[in-house]
Amino acid sequence: MFFRETSSSDVPSWPLLPLRDVVVFPHTPMSLIVGRPRSLAAVHAAGQRPDKQIFLVPQCDGDRLHPTADELREFGTLATIEQTLHLPDGNTKLLVKGHRRARVIKHLSNDAYFEVELQVFEPESTHSVEVQALARTVKTTFERYAELNRAVPPEMLKQVQALDDVDRLADVLIAPLHFKLAERLELLELVEAGERLERIYKTLLTEIEFLQVEQKLRSRVQRERESSQRDQWLNEQMKSIQKEIGDKDTRTELEELTAQLQKKLMPTAVRRRTDKELRKLSQMNAMSAEAAVIRNYLDWILQLPWMLEQPAQDESRLDIHERTEHASKVLDDDHFGLDKVKERILEYLAVSSLVDRMRGPILCLVGPPGVGKTSLARSIARATTRPFVKVALGGVRDEAEIRGHRRTYIGAMPGKLIHGMKRAGRIDAVMLLDEIDKLSSDFRGDPASALLEVLDHEQNSEFSDHYLDLDFDLSHVMFICTANSLQGIPLPLRDRLEIIEINGYTEREKTEIARRYLIPRQLELNGIDETNMEISGAALQSVIRRHTKESGVRDLERQLARICRKAARRVVEHGAEARVEVATDNLDRLLGPPRFRVGQREAEDTVGLVKGLAVSPWGGELLNIEVATVPGSGKLILTGRLGDWLKESATTALTYIRSRAETLGLEPDFHESIDIHIHYPGNPLKTDGPSAGIAMATALVSALTGRPARADTAMTGEITLRGRVLQIGGLKEKVLAAHRGNITKILAPASNRPDLSELPPKVLEDMEVITLSHMDEVIKEALADTQTP
Repeated sequence: MFFRETSSSDVPSWPLLPLRDVVVFPHTPMSLIVGRPRSLAAVHAAGQRPDKQIFLVPQCDGDRLHPTADELREFGTLATIEQTLHLPDGNTKLLVKGHRRARVIKHLSNDAYFEVELQVFEPESTHSVEVQALARTVKTTFERYAELNRAVPPEMLKQVQALDDVDRLADVLIAPLHFKLAERLELLELVEAGERLERIYKTLLTEIEFLQVEQKLRSRVQRERESSQRDQWLNEQMKSIQKEIGDKDTRTELEELTAQLQKKLMPTAVRRRTDKELRKLSQMNAMSAEAAVIRNYLDWILQLPWMLEQPAQDESRLDIHERTEHASKVLDDDHFGLDKVKERILEYLAVSSLVDRMRGPILCLVGPPGVGKTSLARSIARATTRPFVKVALGGVRDEAEIRGHRRTYIGAMPGKLIHGMKRAGRIDAVMLLDEIDKLSSDFRGDPASALLEVLDHEQNSEFSDHYLDLDFDLSHVMFICTANSLQGIPLPLRDRLEIIEINGYTEREKTEIARRYLIPRQLELNGIDETNMEISGAALQSVIRRHTKESGVRDLERQLARICRKAARRVVEHGAEARVEVATDNLDRLLGPPRFRVGQREAEDTVGLVKGLAVSPWGGELLNIEVATVPGSGKLILTGRLGDWLKESATTALTYIRSRAETLGLEPDFHESIDIHIHYPGNPLKTDGPSAGIAMATALVSALTGRPARADTAMTGEITLRGRVLQIGGLKEKVLAAHRGNITKILAPASNRPDLSELPPKVLEDMEVITLSHMDEVIKEALADTQTP
């Protein structure tokens, strides 16, 4: 052992200052910024000592703001505080100089700051011949390093040359070398100077080798640049000479274009076409219109990606497990829910790793506005490490927008798809065909029919654009289409798409999206943070229910942006410490009175009033269905903006009741002396569809028999003349709407039982969903036993 251990008798303990990702060595000055309360207390305690000494110890985890004694390293540096400066922000700037290595023996009890007893290591005055020889070699090697590395100041070199103290030399040389934090921590714990000098010597040799290679590279690049500049200067001189003698020949431009096309990777057929066009161009006057057309055509061929290069994609260089994990993380980070789409993308990545040639999937995301279809396509591109291009199809009515114009027309250009491939720069891009259901047609053609070839796996490997007049391979492209509704997509085109329906978000999903994505984004856009604004869970729920009515979250983000702007204004007026706490009692003051009303259950059982369920563009709806009977001649009156399908369901329900009149306790001719009025109060949209059949039948039975309908029950299902209850769609949205309205019992068709698996577990816990197959069962569950006179 080349060191002897000492301890202080007059000062048995020292204050300890934890360091975050910083290592201070003996004999080395360093500037530190101190701001934590315990650290400031330790600095103050050290300032009261006669020797101004403080023990500097790195933390095990630099991210810990308030470390415990167990989270501090054992070895550190006993240093002297040379200078102290109190900063305006409350922090303190220290200038310290390392003195000796030390090791913690014991942590003393002190609530104000860390206080420890130390084992201080004092260096021996003499070293072995081997260590002295190593020190001389290290000094010589450092001189070579300083000659190659201009970042080493001359003063540092002189200081090293003048050092005779081996221990001091082993610490001073650590600073100018590129040691990582872990390596510096290891060097701090090496007490013997010889061991530290060996590590430094090895690092110096490695750095010298790197610097020599860098010097060679710089010299070669410099020579190549000088050669390139010389060639450029000669070319400019040649152009000037040609201009002086009146030679307007454009051979140089043609030669450059020819060289670029020869280097371009392209199929044989495309190569033959470019060679043919180059020969034609070489025989033309450069100023002719035809020459400009050919040059433009060749430029397009040059800028398009024609083949899958090898190695083709970043994803092919990754392990499939890493690719799948990366894709899953990206999709989960960017979007909440949407499990079906995420699962389909991960399936595609898995299959692509098992086959040599994988065709890109052709997906169609169908859902209402604002549910994240376009942003999801961007996330898919990022998850698969592919370039993303968007082709907007809304309002496109010209077939040439898809296939391009033939070169015989003035100003002819390729179609939108080829433009997108040019922007992508890779043949395996992710291409978004946005609003595919908004295509229209006129005398200029049908763009939807032009897309039949694009979105067909059997044909898109040979897609022909009218401008290029060449086969372009689109089979590697991952096409993602978006639509608000399937009705606007022609059947032949729909047959080529893999439909993935994205339903509107539930209230719980909207709450999660707002917490994870919308609120943080709006805080950042409006220049404030969480300390300036807080929105309670009840207030956020009220914003979703009473101030927005949508399937997506666009309007929700607009309302949150309004709240953030008001918070930003308050910060400007009252300072950075201002804070807006959004609760239900001040929400109306921030956003104004509520714009929408959520359907709620009735207070008591009522005759002739049944809760029906429907699906609107902004999600599920809880509807009131009222039936009243008045003296008359057997008319059936329907009001409340009802569609033809719904009117037919009302007639079917009445016919069923007439056929079951005896069972229901009605006279066979009960309908001849009364008029029956069915009304949908407060219906915001024209409602249509067969799913309200059992609800209307129940309301009719309630009004005719005087039995009140249960207030806690809502229902959905199609009814037949024989009383069978048939399957309906949108059960998830309907049940969620009933849950929002405090309904506790749902009556649904038995054939919809598999759809219950899509419902959130919390909803199923709060509600009883009864599946039925016949109208007699519905009446038994929906009507109270007592009869109202």
